Amino acid sequence: MAAISLQTATMAEEVKLFGTWASPFSRRIEVALKLKGVQFEYIEENLSNKSPALLEYNPVHKKIPVLVHNGKPVAESLVILEYIDETWKHNPILPTDPYEKAIARFWAKYIDDKLWPAATKVLVSKGEEQKGVTEEIQEQLKTLESELKGKKFFGGESLGFVDIAANIIVFLLVAQEALGLMEILTEEQFPVLHEWYQRLVDDAVFKECVPPRERHLGFFKVRFGSSTASK
Repeated sequence: MAAISLQTATMAEEVKLFGTWASPFSRRIEVALKLKGVQFEYIEENLSNKSPALLEYNPVHKKIPVLVHNGKPVAESLVILEYIDETWKHNPILPTDPYEKAIARFWAKYIDDKLWPAATKVLVSKGEEQKGVTEEIQEQLKTLESELKGKKFFGGESLGFVDIAANIIVFLLVAQEALGLMEILTEEQFPVLHEWYQRLVDDAVFKECVPPRERHLGFFKVRFGSSTASK
């Protein structure tokens, strides 16, 4: 049975989030809702035994996260983030300028289409394959480092759409520590990203939505430890 907890904020509308604690995609939605001060009911899913409600609300992909707003479901994390920003317009996470908004969408898509697949692949690879994937990730991180130079956050002075999408980097750093992977993202190689990371995890709202460190480390060790162990 799904575990349920109630988050604090404004009243009036029915908002539910179906997710799982270890997923960066679920955490994206939690960050956005809390930045907006939206009250929501969080429903923790067991992905090995998905609830009938999740399957009903996302019959196409059958995945988390799913946001249900007044009975209407919205799936896919980047789509949900845009829905949240358009529905609750205070504390915007996307720029209002059309060009700047397009650029933000571009970088969020880059993170999901390029960085995330490589990050998941490195968790289950070994030896030379893992070395090759690590180099691929580092090239992508160099691109992000270049985009971030001279800015506090990807969108400028405050946490926004691309920063929320880039929470994948936080998960990558935890995986790197937990699994003893090659040094994918070091402070020496990526000083700008490391400074950004520190600002991100120091943000009060973001900090509230990051999984407890020891639990997170344990998750990666249990789930991927044997996959990345040397032969």
